[in-house]
Amino acid sequence: MRCKKKSPLRLALAKWQLYLLILPAIIYVFIFSYIPMYGVLIAFKNYNPGLGIWGSPWVGLEHFVRFLEYPKFWSIFSNTLLLSLYSLAPFPITIIFALLLNELTNIRFKKAVQMISYMPHFFSTVVMCSIILLFTDRSTGVINNLISLLGFERVDFISSTAWFPSIYVWSGVWQDLGWCSIIYISALSGVSPELIEAARIDGASKLQIMWHINIPAIIPTIITIQILNCGSILSVGFEKIYLLQNPLNLSVSQVISTYTYEIGLLGAQFSYSSAIGLFNTVINVAVLCVVNAIAKRVSEVSIW
Repeated sequence: MRCKKKSPLRLALAKWQLYLLILPAIIYVFIFSYIPMYGVLIAFKNYNPGLGIWGSPWVGLEHFVRFLEYPKFWSIFSNTLLLSLYSLAPFPITIIFALLLNELTNIRFKKAVQMISYMPHFFSTVVMCSIILLFTDRSTGVINNLISLLGFERVDFISSTAWFPSIYVWSGVWQDLGWCSIIYISALSGVSPELIEAARIDGASKLQIMWHINIPAIIPTIITIQILNCGSILSVGFEKIYLLQNPLNLSVSQVISTYTYEIGLLGAQFSYSSAIGLFNTVINVAVLCVVNAIAKRVSEVSIW
């Protein structure tokens, strides 16, 4: 005899204790994440604080068209996209670091390496940018002092449009290398020791074990993380860009987030800045959906 399937309501009632436990989290997310979404209407209105969101006149897509017709739109958009893609490119370094760290057998040395590599992640953005500015300073910076000792001309790195993207990206790699490797190390801890031992008995080297056992084991994790990273393709960190920005590097450092801050908070153009923020979000969601669909078709790994 076939067992009758229980309805979703009966299943929920049978596990009501579990649903009760997650109820506070659901309420919190609903109040602070979903209810404020009505504020997105500002992007379609000519917002006046005196009239409020509902009382302000409706202008439709006017602010979106204004942004697309802005003379520097393509410059800002390309800067944002290029910095985002450049930031995604060094992801194999984190994976290699996790694989090498996983091979360490000296526990004390391994913990020391982990602690040293995790430490920069806990620096605030302000401290991190101060370190970058001190090290790259043309007159007193350590890097320029070394360049001068070697007989070469000093370089104003932070004001150079050629150097700015690399400084932004590689300082981020250094800061987050250890922290981002945690999830890969966790995934590697799930690899069967018996499988590795069998490979060693068969004569496999450490490199072969990495390539044929460890990497395949963490591929689903790698794909998932990259899908999520692609979902924030236009969300270049505002604080770091803004703190490193100056008039000389503005042609490569002006991104959507800094432009939104400039016209929204400094210029009090709330509707226009909200429209730009919504445009940014829509593009990110679209890219996330496309990348997720491609990953699901190619590797059968996806986030939904």
